[in-house]
Amino acid sequence: MTSEPFAVRNATAEDIPAIAAIYAHHVATGTASFELSPPTVDEMQDRFDACAGGDYPYLAAERAGRIVGYAYAGPYRSRPAYRHTVENSVYVDANEVGGGIGSALLARLVAQCEARGFRQMIAIIGGADNAASIGLHAKHGFIETGRLLAVGHKHDRWLDTVLMQRALGRGADAPPTRP
Repeated sequence: MTSEPFAVRNATAEDIPAIAAIYAHHVATGTASFELSPPTVDEMQDRFDACAGGDYPYLAAERAGRIVGYAYAGPYRSRPAYRHTVENSVYVDANEVGGGIGSALLARLVAQCEARGFRQMIAIIGGADNAASIGLHAKHGFIETGRLLAVGHKHDRWLDTVLMQRALGRGADAPPTRP
């Protein structure tokens, strides 16, 4: 980790190979993602395109011309009544963890989702022992709303998921503004 400043900006298609590499590390070594094999760059491009096509934010953190983290929001579920709720994902380069990148990404992601009129954000955190992600989300106003026990099996062990949620904008205190 370096003390050189980083910037958070909207991700572009040119960022996808670096984003795919960051995610591949987390898939291969951790439990934040329940994927067992890292997706290809083309698969990550398709995911990026789906977010962009659905008016969901997708962000990149950059330091000295290098992508050091990313975050995005996408649909929580596909049924229409869920359209005001988003699910977030935040991943930071393994060599950059602890330097405030995840926090900056999540803060910007929340702000962009609020600006788009979304009302709830859900974090589905892989592994109940993922204290860093749980702490990051709590710092940004998320509360734990549930746990799903032993729903994933990875690295020869059963894993829980922790569900965390925060209101966006006026949350449920007003009618939705999105169609």
